[in-house]
Amino acid sequence: MKKYLFNIKYIVLGTFVALASCVSDDLADVGDLEDFTGPTPFYSVTDVTSSEFDCNDVELWAKYEFNFQAGSNLAVNGTQYQWAVTPFDGVTLINKDLPILQQSIEAELATVVALQDEIDKIEFKIPCETNPAKVDALEAEVAALQGQLDAAVANLSDETLQNVANLEAQIAALPPATLEDQELIFSFPGPGDYTVALTVTDNLGKSDTTEKIITVNQAVPTIPVPEIAEASFEDNSLFDGTGDGRDSWRVPSNDDWSPKGGGTTVIQINTDTNPVDAPNLPDGVQAAKFPSDGARVAYQEIEVTPGATYVLTYFSAFEETTFGEMTVSILTPNTSSFAEAQLEANIIASRTDTNVGRVDNVFKKHAITFDAGENESVIIFATNSGVEARLDAFDITVKQ
Repeated sequence: MKKYLFNIKYIVLGTFVALASCVSDDLADVGDLEDFTGPTPFYSVTDVTSSEFDCNDVELWAKYEFNFQAGSNLAVNGTQYQWAVTPFDGVTLINKDLPILQQSIEAELATVVALQDEIDKIEFKIPCETNPAKVDALEAEVAALQGQLDAAVANLSDETLQNVANLEAQIAALPPATLEDQELIFSFPGPGDYTVALTVTDNLGKSDTTEKIITVNQAVPTIPVPEIAEASFEDNSLFDGTGDGRDSWRVPSNDDWSPKGGGTTVIQINTDTNPVDAPNLPDGVQAAKFPSDGARVAYQEIEVTPGATYVLTYFSAFEETTFGEMTVSILTPNTSSFAEAQLEANIIASRTDTNVGRVDNVFKKHAITFDAGENESVIIFATNSGVEARLDAFDITVKQ
């Protein structure tokens, strides 16, 4: 029986070999099937629009640029790409390698670019600054940075200058982008809807087309990050190098804002005496201290952009002798007293933390998210009760 099975095995194997021998690339039309698979085109798009506005939110310029990259299901057959944009008037094409080479130049000149960016940021603020003392301080800062910039340019090595020259030569030699490029950048003339079609053709002449509507949105100003003065309660941290860490946190009126109805409300300062490599505080060497009697408060009005959403973060710490709590609130700018600060109508957002489960004098980070609504400014207000408490390292970001 085993002998017969062995023979059958080899008969089947021989049959497969015989069939395979009939398939030969040397014999036309024998064993070959025509490839009916045509291309299935697709493309990805990335918005790389850039713009600049002045401090009054007036648009200075906008570049509505989108990076397009074509693809298809064909991995072997050669393909040709053909883009079409409707409407095409005013659309310009940019070689995909141009931004890469420009970024390479910036990398070579990293120190110079960083200093120039810092100067640009400060000069952006000056025209809209109404405080003469701040203008003077900003202009002095620009002058100091300009000196550093001049020195940085003068110290550029011959190697760096040659690398930059080589990159600039590569930019000059870039071929113009065409509608047949697999990847390119479209620069649109302005906001609107554009139909972008891609036709892919393989080396057998088969083709297919896909298209999408690309919506180019109007450029809008970047929402500025509000400034919190003396955010970490450090000495000499005001714009002009002065301040005792508390100056920006004083209430407009002690009598109106005192939780006790009168007396001083100025926060105290707690100084970290630990070495630099083992600090107790989240930032710097000073924190705001609120005695256990609850008589001291922190108050600061900051500018915000109407309609924007913000995240305010800060750190708190407590003593553990008895129950205590700390409340940080965001108030409407029309709030004019401690009593009004307790009214729900004046509270945009609020957070109360207690010392339950906390470790004595160990700081913990908190966050408050709030909407500016129609307000152009809001008040950060902090008050405590029960035990001595501390606050430190306020920060604010725009929620995207």
